[in-house]
Parts: sequence; C-alpha cells; structure tokens
Amino acid sequence: MVQLVRKSIIALAFLLPGSVLGQTPGTSSPLVIKADAPDRYVVVRGDTLWGISQRYTDSPWRWPELWNMNREQIRNPHLIYPGYVILLDREKGRLAIVAPGTEGTPGRGADPGTAPGTSAGVPAGTVKLAPRVRAESLARQEIPSIPPAAIEPFLSRPLVVEPDGLEKAPTIVATQADRVVLAAGNSAYVRGLGKATDETWYVYRKGVPLVDPDTNKTLGYEAVYLGTAQLTRPGEPATVVLTSAVQEVEAGDKLVAAGRPQPVNYVPHAPSTKIRGRVIAIYGGVAQVGEAGPQSVISINRGKADGIEVGHVLALYNRGGTVRDVTKRRGAADAQIQLPDERAGLAFVFRVFDRISYALVMQVTRPVSPLDVVQTP
Repeated sequence: MVQLVRKSIIALAFLLPGSVLGQTPGTSSPLVIKADAPDRYVVVRGDTLWGISQRYTDSPWRWPELWNMNREQIRNPHLIYPGYVILLDREKGRLAIVAPGTEGTPGRGADPGTAPGTSAGVPAGTVKLAPRVRAESLARQEIPSIPPAAIEPFLSRPLVVEPDGLEKAPTIVATQADRVVLAAGNSAYVRGLGKATDETWYVYRKGVPLVDPDTNKTLGYEAVYLGTAQLTRPGEPATVVLTSAVQEVEAGDKLVAAGRPQPVNYVPHAPSTKIRGRVIAIYGGVAQVGEAGPQSVISINRGKADGIEVGHVLALYNRGGTVRDVTKRRGAADAQIQLPDERAGLAFVFRVFDRISYALVMQVTRPVSPLDVVQTP
C-alpha cells in the first residue's frame, strides 16, 4: 500500500473577540472568532474547508489569516480528513487540528508562527511544538474546499471556446442510417480523429457568445455539451457510439477528448490586487437561469489575463440603479439619483480561462442577476 507521511497536528493562530491579528492586504477589519464557535469539532465526511472555516468566523474567505499561511502554502494547502479533531483554546486564542488518536498529546505538532521546516523564534507565552509524523493511505478522501457535486460538470468539460475554437475539432460527418438526430446507443462517423488514442469523447456544439457587458466585445462562446461518445473504430472516418445524450446530436457537431475532473482544493483567499468585473451569466445545473442563489454557478468577465486565479473569493454586488428624487421637481436636471451598489454575497472562483472565469456562489443576502458586479472583498 502506498503510504503518505503527514503531520499529525497543525496548530493555527486565531483571533478571539477583542484581539488583533495581522490583516490580509485589502481587508478593512481584524478577523474575529464567532462567540458560538465550538471548542471541539470532529471533521465528518461531507464537510468542506469553507464550511469549517465558517464555523469559526464570518469571513471564511480570509483563510490565510486563520491558517497562518503564506502564498505558497495557499497553492498547496494542508489536507484535512474525516475524523480529525479541531480544538479551540479560547484562553490562548489558538486553534489546532489534531489527527485521530493524538488528542491531548502534549508537544506534538508544528509551531503556528513558522512555516513547516523553519526554526523562527516563538512568541512569548507560546509552547513550541515538535513535529510528529504518521502514515496514512493515499486513498483516504480529504475534505474539499467547496462542495464538489455543485461544480463537477463545470470541471470536466470545456465551457468556453475561442470564436474559432471548435472549427478544427473532430466533426461528425455522417450518422447511422442517415438519421437526422442521434440519441444514446446510435453510431456516428467522425472525421478528424486521426491517430487519437482517447476512447471517450464529449460531443459539443458552439453556443451563444459570451459578451463583455463593459466593452460589448465577444470574449468567447459557450461550448454546449450534448453528450458522450465512445470510440469503437479508429480511421478516417472513425466510428463512435453515443453512450449518453442530454440533447439531440446532429451531423456537424464537434468532439473534444474527455478529461478527468481536477479536484478544487485551493484555499479560499482574496485577490492581492483590485479586481472589478461583471456577472455574464448564471447557471442552474448547466442551463442558464435568471437569478443566482447559494450553490449557483456564475460566469464573470475577468480571467487569467486580469489576475484571477482558482481559489479567489470575490464579493458580489447588486448594481445600483437610477431613481427619481421625489423632493425635486419632475424633469429637473438634478432629479435623478444614482444609487450605490449593494453587497449581495460571496463567490469562490473554481475554473479560470483567459478572459472568463466560473465561480460558485457561496453566500447571498439578496438575489444576484446578470450584469451585477464582482470585486475584491
């Protein structure tokens, strides 16, 4: 069995009410532990890093402060597993994560004020803990950052294509018995697979343009997922069989090699630069819907080129509209008032393209609509 060595205790610096902790750049207030935060919590299957953090603070996106992490640690966060115990020492204002079977063992863990492997000085009143290692199976399922089921379809399938991005993709050129449309179980003939060895393919059609609401430029096109096909005979044309279909498949539709979903286990954190963008579309499942609530997926008009990365948390704002000042004479030059944007929630970025990103809505206090604002919290 493959074994993995991990620390058994990770000690973390927290802030109790009234205390002061160094703030993340761009934040305006110190981080405060909730008054009803549990002194002891056992991690269970189904927990998320976001949810665990939210048990202790109203700002779960300020994860680096909770976990005393630097930028490199954010990219490769410590993993937590079901059965681990979270202990809050209210007198010292400190949180520790303890592996099963090690609870109450003194002198076992890592100094919360230093990065792993360093030997920096320990603040007064802090007990310096020595590291301890234990072996665990790699098969054990770690706690994810955010609910994986809500975003899985958006991880494994390409969602955005350049204007000509599907033009050179393998194409269905003929159908079984000249059928106009294909369903699961039907065969199709594909040109352009060449010597491809992939057995499973996604079937796509170019969808609606994704237009930047600020510049009115087309950033790309939605890739409309139609179903899954299995390669049964290579060649030119090759033969594929549709193994699933969520929409009717036709000649002219395109194939893209299926990729494995990549787990999103990045620690929630705020962008280090000022980001301001807009919501392009909102999805229920994968279809577009009118308003976003918790666990909805949104696309935004900012991406890798704008400094967006996986794990970024963005604040959602309803755009302030224009209303008439009823104290002014109707038609007066100053009778119109521009209302301010109103804070509506938080979203976690989980997939990034060059100019477009997808985010999961984590919290909302009011419905979010297309054209609403996203920005650095």
